[in-house]
Amino acid sequence: MSTVTHTDEDLATTLGPPAAPASAPQQTDPGPRWRPSLPESAASRAALFFIAPSLLVIGGFFFLPVAAALALSLTDFDLYALADPGTARFVGLKNYVELVGDPDFWQALRNTAYFVVVGGPLSVAVSLGAAILVSSKLTKWKGLWRTVFFAPVVTTLVAVAVVWRYLYNAEYGLLNSALGAVGVPAIDWLGDPVWAMPAIIGLAVWKNFGYNMIIFVAGLAGVPEELYEAAQLDGAGWWARFRHITVPELAPTFLFVGVITMIGYFQLFAEPYVMTEGGPLRATVSVVYLMYEEGFKWWNLGYASAVAFVLFALMMVGTLIQLRLQRSDP
Repeated sequence: MSTVTHTDEDLATTLGPPAAPASAPQQTDPGPRWRPSLPESAASRAALFFIAPSLLVIGGFFFLPVAAALALSLTDFDLYALADPGTARFVGLKNYVELVGDPDFWQALRNTAYFVVVGGPLSVAVSLGAAILVSSKLTKWKGLWRTVFFAPVVTTLVAVAVVWRYLYNAEYGLLNSALGAVGVPAIDWLGDPVWAMPAIIGLAVWKNFGYNMIIFVAGLAGVPEELYEAAQLDGAGWWARFRHITVPELAPTFLFVGVITMIGYFQLFAEPYVMTEGGPLRATVSVVYLMYEEGFKWWNLGYASAVAFVLFALMMVGTLIQLRLQRSDP
């Protein structure tokens, strides 16, 4: 009986090549999950539903009064029309024409322009200086100094006026006492037409610089410290660092502060009202003060509304000029 012997070659020929090992099933990326979304019209209705209360408030307390004031400026609405609105007559642009020829308006406009041109940059400069001081690494008790500098902003103007009228007093005022100590003759700050507006500017700058200081402090906090360190290593002094780093980095902050300061200073009213009542010789009468006199002293409400819209146009022009200058900077 013969024995059949199978070699490895015979087995490989019979069975063929070994099968490839089974691989794990590959998982396909299902992609982002589908989430149900509102139709565009439904989303728009939902957004309108949420903002409708705010729009109603803004429309009721801003746009409607502005539209009413604009309509009022085209009439001769006065004290008699308050009792019977039917007596008001449409006069078109008569109030605006009379405004152009009114010397009181031009004097008020000059006073306001003087206040804005001198007091505005001075307030911004003082605010920036205070912000740099309280943000310095060498300054201790920064929170305390910020509170002290900001305190005048929230102080009642009537209380402030009492103190500043004492400081400006021509006979026993603290300011004249200090000037007399160095040989400077006394100045009638609130009684001299030349010095009345600078006195108002000093009060306004002291009263309002703290608000802009807080804004500048926030802007300085966003300036990278590495820029100052690199400039100092290159031998740049404090003025070079301020000019080439601080000022360019604060450009958006300067624009915001400049616009809100200009708008606020164009609306000068409270300071001359409580300090000088527009005197002496109407040297501190502002456009808003003139509007107050025409509207609530002489009851020429149509004329006062025209003054208000001219002031609005001036502020709009000033804002556009600042925006244009900001965009033209390299």
